[in-house]
Amino acid sequence: MGRLVSVVLITWNSAPYLKRCLDGIAGQTHPDLEIIHVDNASADHSVAGVLERFPHAKQIVNAENRGFAAAANQAIRISRAQYVALCNPDAFLTREYLAKIVEAFEKSDEHFGAATGTLFRARGYDIESTSEIDSVGIRMTRSGRHFDMTRDPGPGTRDVFGVSGAAGVYRKTFINSITINDEFFDEDFFAYREDADVAWRGRLFGWRAMHVPDAIAYHVRAVTPERRRSLPPMINMHSVKNRFLLRLKNEGLYLALRNAPFELTRDAMVIAAALTIERSSLPALRWLWRNRKRILEKRRAIQKRRVVSDRALAEWFR
Repeated sequence: MGRLVSVVLITWNSAPYLKRCLDGIAGQTHPDLEIIHVDNASADHSVAGVLERFPHAKQIVNAENRGFAAAANQAIRISRAQYVALCNPDAFLTREYLAKIVEAFEKSDEHFGAATGTLFRARGYDIESTSEIDSVGIRMTRSGRHFDMTRDPGPGTRDVFGVSGAAGVYRKTFINSITINDEFFDEDFFAYREDADVAWRGRLFGWRAMHVPDAIAYHVRAVTPERRRSLPPMINMHSVKNRFLLRLKNEGLYLALRNAPFELTRDAMVIAAALTIERSSLPALRWLWRNRKRILEKRRAIQKRRVVSDRALAEWFR
């Protein structure tokens, strides 16, 4: 298996971005790549576009949009590699992105299970780069929110809470270690926040994540807090659902009590908005109630296997 890297590309009507994205994958200096493409029932030529550029790619074409989490799991199950690299169709990996991350993994403590490079914000279908940082890792807050860190931390590989799924790279041993019920990404998330869920679960199970600053990629970020009013209602609904699902599964009593003044204040704001100005997000609350038993089962499975205390994790929630 060696240093083989599975590059996982998930599309859903993503054709406009694909030329630039696929150019980045094809240009990688790391020699051992396995391309896995999962399409979520695109109505455009995403499927043909990927096969035209990578005729030997492994390809799964879903008859319906199963969401990012389920599609990623489909790819992971057929991956043969030591490392799995996610690449959003709206992301461009510079030539040494994977080589530098694999090198960092090979030099690091084996408890580092996830890595990201420095992602810069990009614009348009050509994924035109800007100087604005998009993500150097995920940070958690005491209000129950998480954000991509956008400040340049300077040179040197460093520990981060978790990595963005836009261009995250994972050890297969990490994936196997934290997978529950054959799901690395929790498919109840469908899309959005599933990378934060993996990061939190990984921390609970004793794993770490790193930022490799000289591995550079570019990412067009469509979902940002300031654009919420203009986003499709389904995206906002999943965002609300996943806000609560993330904590219901992973947060222990100590963190819940410590963060309660901040989390409950934010929760009240989210629920009030769903009841008034964003009623399209109300199904999120109904979904959580109807699926409470399954959520509690997942919580029990995670908390039973955790090896790191909430007190030890508290420093990450700022």
